[in-house]
Amino acid sequence: QVQLAESGGGSVQPGGSLRLSCQVSKSSSGYFCLGWFRQAPGKERQGIATIDYYGTPTYADSMRGRFDITQDNGQGTLYLQMNTLQFDDTAVYYCAAAQTLRCLGGYSAGRIPAQFPYWGQGTQVTVSS
Repeated sequence: QVQLAESGGGSVQPGGSLRLSCQVSKSSSGYFCLGWFRQAPGKERQGIATIDYYGTPTYADSMRGRFDITQDNGQGTLYLQMNTLQFDDTAVYYCAAAQTLRCLGGYSAGRIPAQFPYWGQGTQVTVSS
């Protein structure tokens, strides 16, 4: 069983930055593919980036360059550094986990969100002037 809790969301002006955190609580040891996703009103949940046990990141093409995924404490904490935020980055941001050693195939960059069984409750990010 895995529990995830996001923090760090809030309101920011265009061009600003935010760093999201996700506390990952695991009832047993194991290797996980961890990911960040977002969902804007009226849109489907979208993968941003994933990172595997070895620290190998993968990014959705549209997210590459402005977003940076990292992890710490043996996958106990997941981070998303977001830079040069734009109006259309406004969304609820979620962290998620799947018990697999590598983020391959549908896990890569969160391409198929349904493959991740564990989710946090989300944190709101609003970009406004």
